[in-house]
Amino acid sequence: MRLNIRHRTVYRYDRPIAYAIQTLRLTPSPHDGLHILSWRLRGETRRQLTASTDGFGNVVHCHTVNHPHDTSAVFVEGEVETHDTAGVVRNAPDPLPPLYYMQPTPLTGMTPRIDAFAKEAVAGVEVPLDRLHRLMLAVRDAVDWQLGRTAVHTDADEALAEGAGVCQDHAHLFIAACRALDVPARYVSGYLWTGDHDEEFDANHAWSEAYVEGLGWVGFDPANRVCPNEYYVRCAVGPDYRGAAPVRGLVRGEAVEEMEVQVRVTQSAGGQQ
Repeated sequence: MRLNIRHRTVYRYDRPIAYAIQTLRLTPSPHDGLHILSWRLRGETRRQLTASTDGFGNVVHCHTVNHPHDTSAVFVEGEVETHDTAGVVRNAPDPLPPLYYMQPTPLTGMTPRIDAFAKEAVAGVEVPLDRLHRLMLAVRDAVDWQLGRTAVHTDADEALAEGAGVCQDHAHLFIAACRALDVPARYVSGYLWTGDHDEEFDANHAWSEAYVEGLGWVGFDPANRVCPNEYYVRCAVGPDYRGAAPVRGLVRGEAVEEMEVQVRVTQSAGGQQ
């Protein structure tokens, strides 16, 4: 399948700020299920972007605006060809061993509530891959999809207690529960085509990957109760949201910030394989 991605992020401030720097993880790396046909990331000017690779293997751009300004923007335009690999990720950049992703983080910390939830979710299931599928469904059953009930800093235990959240919360709870079951797991950010050509979103999508012996990393999207297929475009991985966030940054100056995000993923003409 061929997919087109258009992603626009605009920052507006109620008074000029002196300086801004952002880390952008908005560029996918190729793997067996994803081939990049074209990809362009730009700021207001080309000179504002410098590229590198972070410790998780993600393509990272540093976006700087070093003059007084009250607006700034980042634009993504790309076309990719995707294939359904049943969630299995092969031949992606992966510099760290799976055991690295057993470490708890502030957003995926272990708690008695998560430990009990994980063990109850997979009770009676012995096959490792089947256990993860069961866990994925249990996460979605435990955390209803509702906007406005959680925030970017909400951790897995808080989302489980709240019983509601968004894809970030589903991913964090799945990751924390996997680690409770001694399974390495990590956070993924990227894009999702929903099948609606006219639908526009105000955020990227998020899901999880768990390490399965004999298969490697396998994706699980609790929010949609599926393993990622050809509708998904994988951009970045990390131990939690903070390591794979599409955009993180700092500004110099005191101002009220307003952010506007527009994400549109469409199927290219003649793109069905």
